[in-house]
Amino acid sequence: MTDGRHVAVLGGGVVGIATAWFLVRSGCRVTVIERNRGPGLGTSFANGGLVTPSMSDPWASPGIPLLMLRWIGREDAPFLIRPRALPGLFSWGLRFLRECNSDAWRRNTAIILRLCSHSHECLRELVRETGIDYESNPRGTLRVIRDRRSMDYSERIAEMLGEMGVRWRALDPAECIELEPALRGQAGSIAGGLHYPDDEGGDAYLFTERLAGACASLGVDIRYGETVRAIEVENGKFSMIRSDRGHVAADACVVALGTESAALLRPHGIHLPIYPVKGYSVTFPAGGWNEAPVVPLADDGHKMGVVRLGDRIRVAGTAEFGGYDTRLNPKRVAHLQDVFFSLFPDYPHREAGKAWTGLRPMTPDGVPYLGPTPVDGLYLNSGHGHLGWTMACGSASIVTASVHGRDPGLDLTGMTLAGR
Repeated sequence: MTDGRHVAVLGGGVVGIATAWFLVRSGCRVTVIERNRGPGLGTSFANGGLVTPSMSDPWASPGIPLLMLRWIGREDAPFLIRPRALPGLFSWGLRFLRECNSDAWRRNTAIILRLCSHSHECLRELVRETGIDYESNPRGTLRVIRDRRSMDYSERIAEMLGEMGVRWRALDPAECIELEPALRGQAGSIAGGLHYPDDEGGDAYLFTERLAGACASLGVDIRYGETVRAIEVENGKFSMIRSDRGHVAADACVVALGTESAALLRPHGIHLPIYPVKGYSVTFPAGGWNEAPVVPLADDGHKMGVVRLGDRIRVAGTAEFGGYDTRLNPKRVAHLQDVFFSLFPDYPHREAGKAWTGLRPMTPDGVPYLGPTPVDGLYLNSGHGHLGWTMACGSASIVTASVHGRDPGLDLTGMTLAGR
């Protein structure tokens, strides 16, 4: 049953498709516009594969500016700033630096965790309702720490997260190997670990693809291969979408275009500080590898994730500030592969990896923009950064409540356009 309201959702990644699902389940008629030939083919396609409320602490932290300076020019750096990115990065960078203090970092962590925890519950409820299989790996996340100083620092973060409701357990090297036997060969290089049992791994693309099918079965019109050109506004109210195929009239519009959101909204006086940060992954077949890890790993020392997704292993990491360049850099790919092979030298299919890169839509404080804008009928669901998979379902439920003018059941302080 529908309330007659027609909502256009711009973007068919994990955030946009989740938004379409929550909207259609709330009674709306929904049209999704996605430029790619199918759902989840952009940033959602081969991301790190982790649903991790435990990673709610934002990149903007007290120690990161000095580290980024040290890493300039290093192709193997976890954070790499390309010189060509500097002009477009100036304003965003100043805002980022303003967030790199202890008070802002703790405040932003609390906001992000509130959203991530809510989102994980929404994901679980959606899966109970739909039965969607996305190769979930429910063993939590094991954060592997390589030195004592980092272990002490990580435990302090874990203690703070614990005060906010996150379950965790500190492990010594032997306990890390007991939890994940594939780490046996690294015993001498592990200082300890942190296990977050409520995290999980899972294929964001598979989830998006199958949820898109569920949306279509409920009547959602998903228009693939169509590019949004502009949002039309009349007398301060959203009126229609102009695309390369014509116009789409609707009663409301949700912008879930990731890194493309800011440019589309700027003509309407809405300025979102969203910057594209390139991430890399390599996906390997796991078949025939008897020693493959099964617990999702976040290697703190190498700034890399290793996640088992069914019969595949996803290796992901690095952050590259280089504008909207989506080309694969062979040196960055080779670095990920070399670290993976050094950690797991018995891996048998070294030539079989499939490399990928995508642009994370990062905000300076790590918090996305959700909900209404000054334009009546125009809503935001953008800027999820490296936690888009983790935040997708919760953000979709919040924006759906906003479209209907309902209480989302969650404190939205710091998540909306107002006050930021």
